[in-house]
Amino acid sequence: MKTPALLFLFCLFILNGYSQTPYNQQWPSFRGPWALGFIENAKPPTTWNAETGEHIKWKTGIPGLGHSSPIVWDNYLFVTTAVNTAASASLKVGLYGDIDEANDSVVHEFKVYCLDKTSGKILWERLAHKGIPKSKRHTKASQANCTAATDGKYVVVHFGSEGLYCYDFKGNLIWKKDMGLLNPGFFAAPGIEWGYSSSPIIYKNRIIVQCDIPKTPYITSLDLATGNEIWKTSRGDEVETYGTPAVFEKNGKTQIVVNGFKHAGGYDFETGKEIWRLADNGDIPTPTLVIVNDLIYLNSAHGKFSPILAVRTNATGDITLAPDSTKNRYIAWSVRRGGAYMQTPLVYNGLLYNLQVNGQLMCFDAKTGELKYKDSLKEAFSASGIAADGKIYFSSEDGNIYVIQAGPEFKQLAKNPLKDVCMATPAISGNTLYFRTQHYLIAVE
Repeated sequence: MKTPALLFLFCLFILNGYSQTPYNQQWPSFRGPWALGFIENAKPPTTWNAETGEHIKWKTGIPGLGHSSPIVWDNYLFVTTAVNTAASASLKVGLYGDIDEANDSVVHEFKVYCLDKTSGKILWERLAHKGIPKSKRHTKASQANCTAATDGKYVVVHFGSEGLYCYDFKGNLIWKKDMGLLNPGFFAAPGIEWGYSSSPIIYKNRIIVQCDIPKTPYITSLDLATGNEIWKTSRGDEVETYGTPAVFEKNGKTQIVVNGFKHAGGYDFETGKEIWRLADNGDIPTPTLVIVNDLIYLNSAHGKFSPILAVRTNATGDITLAPDSTKNRYIAWSVRRGGAYMQTPLVYNGLLYNLQVNGQLMCFDAKTGELKYKDSLKEAFSASGIAADGKIYFSSEDGNIYVIQAGPEFKQLAKNPLKDVCMATPAISGNTLYFRTQHYLIAVE
């Protein structure tokens, strides 16, 4: 083929919104491709210094308060925030058990930012909504908890009760959708609201949104180009849930899997029909499910139950474990107590890493459930771990990034302070780590 023809095809490729970068090298939604938390062929640094600037590629201030993670597609980085127009938003981090709500009864600006991932320059910002938040948040949460999602053409952002919005890469609003009042809290204390946090995911021109809210919990599929509803499935008597859905394909069938207390389980991607369900999980489910090598890893920890379970991808029906059992036909292995309350598990190079809010880190053989080690990082953690190049990165709430060598024995390689509160799970693109702290986006390369 002659050069002009090649140039024409390249231009057509770009104009149609497609990327030459493989999907598994993008970071398109919460925890990256397939919510796995890692990408291959990336070599981010082990050490850096936020004070001297060593290995700090750029640092860009982002106003407001948001716990949403950055996402990256090609050279574009997207993040959301909620700006309190009257004062700095309050945030209380650390280990505590209060169910208190923050006072957000003033006007907020709900914003979307697009940055150049190479320079940190803000390319555009958009005001999605302005007003007094329709629902409250926990003192440790934000009004912008949900991570955006993209397919390389559209960017979908979710502000809970303030709506779902779809933009193109130039910042043009394609559509917006009122999702109603999304006000999850603690089911044992009716009326308490902690803030919506389930992020949207995009797959095959559809958006999947999990809305486990009081009285009318549901999961829904929407058309990406229009926001129109394709199906909506009731979650029955499920209590409030905070995790993000995940998706996988097997034997030509696509399945959505979600966390839950009474109804963790799988749904048919095309119809929304329930495929399997699993009860007796932690009663405030937050972690996202992770699918690796025909096993679905489920994690939760609050109340009576705190399991880690490895569910087979061919599960059907009610697969809830019998009392005192650790496995059955569809559950390969499980740990009854020891699961994480906030963090999504990381399954990397055949091992499962489970980090609890108090810093206790457990490493299991992902296939058998054999415990390899248990150690402690001795800090409070909310963000989920990510990995690359044989290294695992855990971000403490105080902004200390622990770098752990991947493997069956515990070995801490570094501890790098970012000097700012860090509640959001970081992203990886190329050889760069992208951290979202309370006040900044920071690129480390």
